[in-house]
Formats: sequence, C-alpha cells, structure tokens
Amino acid sequence: MKRRNIIKGLSILPFSGSIVAEAASFHTPIKPALAPKRDFFKELGVTPVINASVTMTFLSGSLMQPEVLEAINSTAHDFANMYELQDKVGAKIAEMLHCEAAMVTSGAACAMLLGTAAAITGTDPQKIKMLPNLPGPRPEVIMQKSHRYLFDQAVTTTGAKMIEVEGAAEMEQAINSNTVMALFFNAAERSSITHEQFLTVAKKHNIPTFLDAAADVPPVENLFKFQKMGFDLVTFSGGKMIRGPQSAGLLFGRKDLIAAARLNHSPHEAPIGRPMKVNKEEMFGMYAALKAYLERDHKKEWEDWLQRTKYIGGKLETLQTVKTKTVVDPGPANAFPSLFVTWDQSKIKTKPEDVLVALKTGTPSIVANSRNESLIVGVVLLRPDQIDVVANRVKAVLQQAMA
Repeated sequence: MKRRNIIKGLSILPFSGSIVAEAASFHTPIKPALAPKRDFFKELGVTPVINASVTMTFLSGSLMQPEVLEAINSTAHDFANMYELQDKVGAKIAEMLHCEAAMVTSGAACAMLLGTAAAITGTDPQKIKMLPNLPGPRPEVIMQKSHRYLFDQAVTTTGAKMIEVEGAAEMEQAINSNTVMALFFNAAERSSITHEQFLTVAKKHNIPTFLDAAADVPPVENLFKFQKMGFDLVTFSGGKMIRGPQSAGLLFGRKDLIAAARLNHSPHEAPIGRPMKVNKEEMFGMYAALKAYLERDHKKEWEDWLQRTKYIGGKLETLQTVKTKTVVDPGPANAFPSLFVTWDQSKIKTKPEDVLVALKTGTPSIVANSRNESLIVGVVLLRPDQIDVVANRVKAVLQQAMA
C-alpha cells in the first residue's frame, strides 16, 4: 500500500440511517477565521478547494489547528537562535513522545533523508561535508522488495544504494560491511518480514532501523507503538492528521542518531539537509500541533466523524436508489471513516468518475474520491461549515442526472 493510495482494503461499520439535527452540533476542529482584510486566493486567482478526500500533499495536506496558527503568529515578530530552538523544541517533543531525542524536519521525506545521512556519517564532519559523494563502496540500505515506493528516493539522495530482500533469511544474508540502515515502510500492502523479525535481524547485526509511518495516525497510539517495538528512528508527517504545518515533520528515536541527523541539517551551513530548512514558526507550530493532538479527545473526534457520515448519508438517501455506508479504512495510513455512496445508474445516469469531475469543476470546488462503482466522500478534513455544502452539492449533482 503506497502512501498515495487513497482507499485500500476495507472493513465496514454498520451504517445507521439516522441523521443529526444540526451540522453545527459537530465537534469543531477548525474554527473559521474572521473575514480576512485581503483575499489572497482572489488576488492571485487561486481556487479554494473543499477537501472531501484525505490528507494529500497536492491538496496542501490538512488545515492547521487554531493552536498552531497562534504559535506561528505569536512567534513571527522576534528572532531566535535556531540551534537553541531546535534543542528546546526537540527536548519537549521527546518528552511528549517518551523517547530519547527528537527533531522537527521539513516533512517526513526530509526525515528519511536525514535519518539515512545520520546512519552513514554519524558525527564525522568530513563525511557530513562530502555526502553524498563519499569515497569507496556506496552505503547500503536494506528494504523489503514489496516495500519499495516513491519516497525511498529520499534515501538514495544521500548516495545510499537500496538492497531489496524477501524474507528474514534473505535479509540476514544481505547484511555486510556496507550496510548502514534497514528501512521499513509501515504502510506497505505486503510484508515478507514482520516488524518483529525485521528488528531481530537488524539488532543481531547492530544495524540501525528506520520506520516510515508518515500518514499513520490515527490512532494516536501509533506515535508510541513503533519506538516501543525497538525501531531506532521513526518519522511521522506533521502536516497530515496531526494538523501541523504541511512542510513540517517529526523524526525521533535514538539520541546519537538524532544528534547526527541534526548535524546533517540546517542551520549548519554545508550539509546535505541545508536546502530542507525549517523556519522558527514551523518549529513552534509543530510543537503546538503535537501537544494539541496528544491532548485531543480522540474518542469524541471519532464519534464526530461518524456523525458526519451519517448526516451526509441521510441527506443523499432521500434520492431514489441512493445507498450509503460508512467505511473505515483499516490503515495503517488514512485509518478513519469515509462515506461510500452508490446508486442505480439506470435511474441516476452518471458514474462516480463523472460526479468527481462535476464536484471539482463546480463552485465551490470539491475534491472527493471514487472506488469501483462507489463515490467516496471524506469527512475528516471538512470544516463544520462545509458539511452541508458538500452534502448539498453531491445531492444536486446526482439530482441533475436523474432520468
């Protein structure tokens, strides 16, 4: 399962036909801001989009929480020593995640590059300066063949070579003096080596392990689960369901590796990670986002998401032949409920793909998804004031296609 796959294998929750009385009764994760003095969308001719999908980079990730915006705005008026700030933010994040050390990166892909660089260079200033052009054999990173994906290019950017393996025995045979790290893609569709087997083999040969779990919250427990398993480094995206700045991420784990990762990053002036700097506002924002996420009532938030699917589903089922069901993606990425909508296409003469086009090109522009013969309406990223907008627009598109 690649991170860009929107909906994977499915498990279905019972769907109730009841609807909530008022959309305004939903939990409010994002408070609509006061009317801005200046409309930059209009000024630049950029179309605002309602995200009835999942957290995707091309759709600007997610919407930052009020606490994050407050952290960004309140720290934008003063300078800060970036070494000190990364020290203090990293220490607080490590405390919150119960790990040895942590740092803020410019997204999970940057964390993968920095983690690999740390495994290659350690704290050796000469190696840091020469990366990715170290003399001698290329460093090797072991990865399951079924785990290869678009984002492992962040690993090879360091000059490392990917070594594909299948099964624990082949993984062990692949380890040699050039092996610097073993990478586990947590959202892969298939694994020939379990997490536990992977860790056992790597630890036997003292090879650092890295787990990419970029989009793998909720549940919140995942922030702690994999480091407890024994992974040396773990990354999560900051701009997905943690609702921090899109261009921020978390890298945490072993203290010595985080120290080496930081030496390969800005504000140091020459390392491979210098182009991937994180500004002070994003560091404060990421700290605020993680704190708010950990303190959130996740059970209540989940119930609110379910109520949203029921509410929208109830409106759509007033149309003849339309049926809806709430589907929870099993994860580990995008593990939250969405609304699946089907209809008799001999009565409502349109296909889900055509509905997607109508939604995207309409006013307002709405991005949703489809799978097979189902229209998929995501609810977790909708502002409260957008719930009725999405329900009414989908209903209107289907009504227009009725025979």
